[in-house]
Amino acid sequence: MLSLWNEVSQKQNDIPHFHLLIDGCWKCLSSGEYQDVINPATGEVIARVPLANQQDVENAITAAYRFFQTLVFDPLERIEIMLRASDILKNYQEEMAKTIVLESGKPISIALSEVDATIERLHLVLEEVRVLYGEYLPGEWVKDTRGKFAIVKRRPLGVVAAIAPFNYPLFIGAAKIIPALLAGNTVVVKPASDTPLSLILFVRILEKAGIPAGSIHVITGSGKEIGDTLVTHSLVRAISFTGSTAVGEHIARLAGMKRLHLELGGKAAALVFKDADIRTTAALLCKGAFRNSGQRCDAVSRVLVEEKVADTLLEALREESQHYFCGDPMDPKTPMGTVINEGAAKRLDALLEDAKNHGASFLAEKKRTGLFYPPHILEINTECRLAWEEIFGPILPVIRVKNEKEAIELANQSEYGLDSCVFTQDIDRAFRVAEKLHDGSITINSIPAHGVGHFPFGGNKRSGIGREGIKYSIDELTELHTIIVSLKEEK
Repeated sequence: MLSLWNEVSQKQNDIPHFHLLIDGCWKCLSSGEYQDVINPATGEVIARVPLANQQDVENAITAAYRFFQTLVFDPLERIEIMLRASDILKNYQEEMAKTIVLESGKPISIALSEVDATIERLHLVLEEVRVLYGEYLPGEWVKDTRGKFAIVKRRPLGVVAAIAPFNYPLFIGAAKIIPALLAGNTVVVKPASDTPLSLILFVRILEKAGIPAGSIHVITGSGKEIGDTLVTHSLVRAISFTGSTAVGEHIARLAGMKRLHLELGGKAAALVFKDADIRTTAALLCKGAFRNSGQRCDAVSRVLVEEKVADTLLEALREESQHYFCGDPMDPKTPMGTVINEGAAKRLDALLEDAKNHGASFLAEKKRTGLFYPPHILEINTECRLAWEEIFGPILPVIRVKNEKEAIELANQSEYGLDSCVFTQDIDRAFRVAEKLHDGSITINSIPAHGVGHFPFGGNKRSGIGREGIKYSIDELTELHTIIVSLKEEK
């Protein structure tokens, strides 16, 4: 058993059993039931986590609300805790990366990058907290506010529900927890059912850094069983969720007047024009489609290429894809690991079968072995599901377009609006196209990649609500509080 695991679990029948964190106490849940955490690469049970029930969720939320109401969480203390947590996480970097590999099947090189990004995110709290400084507004500039001034500040909402996805189980969860706590909120966090371990360990690191008991709580289990309770509870003021559009829309229907921070599905289009650097573009597109086995909301999910260079690009993509292959996730040289579970693999199988039935031409294709899903490149038409559905796997569909106008129209027909990218050497065309695309972020001559969140990101249309990133996430998890002062005139 890894050393940090020992602090939040105990072995039963030679398998680590993790606990919930409620009201400052790591404990078993009221039902006494557990679910297996499976290593996707081997199929082995690596741990068990509690299956929380509605009472556990109720206990966590009420404890979080009580802490928010009764205890003062000093702003300087919050910053110091995050900086200490960064140093502690660095000490456990290898263990955290191995945990991510064991539960998600991603390569160790990508897992180490995820831990690095989380360390950096903790270091950037001094920049992020500037949002909370507020502002002074003089009234003299408007007739009806003369003789007055206002102080506008941001204050915490209260209890924040943070619901994390499986694809970046440490970083995305941490990127919700950090700004929520910095703003003075309390947090109830639910990790993804497939990958709960790394986020549990992160919360333990926050404890070691000095986070006050009661400020953060961890519940694990099935979203179907406890998710509705979490998002509808009257004491929960905000919900920060990253995941599928279907689940995000379900949350939005149930949540009512709560603050929603939803980062949902994507269908990133890469628009490749005839003057693009084809070799460089092909390398970037393969990275954008196949990194982390394509399990990213910002993955390149379709290529719209001008007919004049389509054949050249397809050949370059075929050659570049040979650098991507599945292997032992613990081997630093492995570029691709597994997809998350059998359900995900079967969905990818169905998308490829649909493409075959609609006459797709396959340039790179190999059969999967278990959950090891090799890269696929194929030329398709717009009748295929691959042209419109989020893929979330290592499949890169290519569609020929006649010109810039058709590329823009096809890109904008998607129900998603998270990311797109444009490849051209014509700077006028680059900005012209970027202005016309309906996505939250447009990248010119590179692929979407959000990193630690220095640039704000988030979706339009069915891709979400709100923006994430340094300063932007904390803005979503606070509310404006305006105090207006009327100045007495001298008599």
